[in-house]
Amino acid sequence: MSRSDEACPDAAIIGYLTSQFPAPSHTFIRREIAALRAMGLDIFTYSIQRPPAGLDAALDRAAAADTFTVLSRSAFDFAKAHLTAVATRPGRYLRTLTLACRHRVPGIRAAVWSMFHFAEAILLARRLEADGVTHLHNHFANSAATVGLLASRFSGINWSLTLHGISEFDYPAGLLLRDKIAAADFVACVSRFGMAQAMRLIPPGQWPKLSIVRCGIDLADLPTIPYQSIEGGRPLQVIAVGRLSPEKGQAGLLDAIAMLRDRSIDVALTIVGDGPEEASLHAQVDRLRIGALVRFVGRQDERTTLRSIAAADVLVLSSFMEGLPVVLMEAMALGIPVIATRVAGIPELVRDEVSGLLFDPADWVALADAIARLAADPPLRERLVAAGRLRIEQDFAIERAVSPLPALFAKDAPQ
Repeated sequence: MSRSDEACPDAAIIGYLTSQFPAPSHTFIRREIAALRAMGLDIFTYSIQRPPAGLDAALDRAAAADTFTVLSRSAFDFAKAHLTAVATRPGRYLRTLTLACRHRVPGIRAAVWSMFHFAEAILLARRLEADGVTHLHNHFANSAATVGLLASRFSGINWSLTLHGISEFDYPAGLLLRDKIAAADFVACVSRFGMAQAMRLIPPGQWPKLSIVRCGIDLADLPTIPYQSIEGGRPLQVIAVGRLSPEKGQAGLLDAIAMLRDRSIDVALTIVGDGPEEASLHAQVDRLRIGALVRFVGRQDERTTLRSIAAADVLVLSSFMEGLPVVLMEAMALGIPVIATRVAGIPELVRDEVSGLLFDPADWVALADAIARLAADPPLRERLVAAGRLRIEQDFAIERAVSPLPALFAKDAPQ
C-alpha cells in the first residue's frame, strides 16, 4: 500500500473504499486521493471488486497495484479472518453480524447478500487493522459503503462517506441511507442539491454532519489542443460522453440532431461510451436516418476521452438525473462550451447564459435550439468558454475541491 512520503506519524491514517478501484468512470476518486496525499495525508486504498481487465491509463494501473482488493483473497484468507475475529473479539463479532442482518432491505435475497457483506467486512477489518487505518471513507452510499460501515464497526474506527447522485437516494440504497448518515462521522456531498436531499432524510440535529466537498479535476494534467475554428463550412462538432443508459437521455439528443438536420443546420455528433442502450440507440439512428451525422466510438480511456472532448466544438449532456458531472468540468476546463440539462447539481456548476447553456430536461426542441445558437454565434461560444474556464479554476480545480477534507479527517487524528 502506498502512503504519503510526507505523512505525519501522529495524523489519522485514512482508508478509501469503493466497490471497484480504480475504474475508468471513477478517475475523480484517484485525483482526490492523489491531491490529499500531496497535502501530506496518509491514505491506503481498498476495493471490493477487482479492477476491470485491461486498464488503459498508467495511473490506473499503478493505483490497481497499490490497492487491496477484498474479492481477490482466497477462501482460506476469509476463514482465517473470521476465526481470528471470533476468537479475539466474539462480542464485537456478534454485534457486527447483528448489524449486518439489520442494515439491509427486505427480502430473502437481501438477507443472503447481507451475509456476503458481513464476510467481506470482517476480512477488510482485519486488513484495516494491519495497515493501522484509523478512519475509513467510502465514495457512494452503495453496497461497498455497507461493507465499509460494518468493517468500521468491528474495527472500532471512524467512518464517513461521499454522496454523489440521485441513485443513492433511490431504492435500494436510499432505504438504508438514513441509517448510514446516522452512523457516519461526516458526510461529504458533491452538490448542494445532494445535501438538500440528505437533509430530507435526517433530523436537523444531524445536518452539521453534512459538508460540501466538490469533485475536482487536475488542470495541469489536461491535454493542450490548438483551437479549431468551425468557419469554412465544417460541421459543428458535438460530443456526448457517458454511459449509454436510459437516465443519460441520449435518445433525446438524437432527436435533437434530427431536428437540426431538418433545419439544414450542419452538425456532427460523436457519442463516447457503452452500455445497455447501445443497440436501441443505433436502431434510433437508423430510424431517424441520421447515420451520416452520428458516430459511436465506444468507451474510451481517460486520456483519449479528454482529447476527444478537446477536439469538439460543443459538449452536450442530456441526462434526466445527475450528481455533479465531472465531464462538464473537463469540457469547461478544456475550453469547450457546454449545454446541459437543468437538473440536480448541474446549475451549481453551469450558470445559464454565463458559463454554459442549460435546458429543461426532456425539452429536445430547446436542446436543438441551444445547439443551433452555438453554431451560429461564435462570440457567444467564446464568452461561455472564458467564463467556464474561470468557473473551474475558482472552485473545481482539484486542490481547491478537496480542501475541506483534511480538516474533516483531522478531527479523527490520534491525540
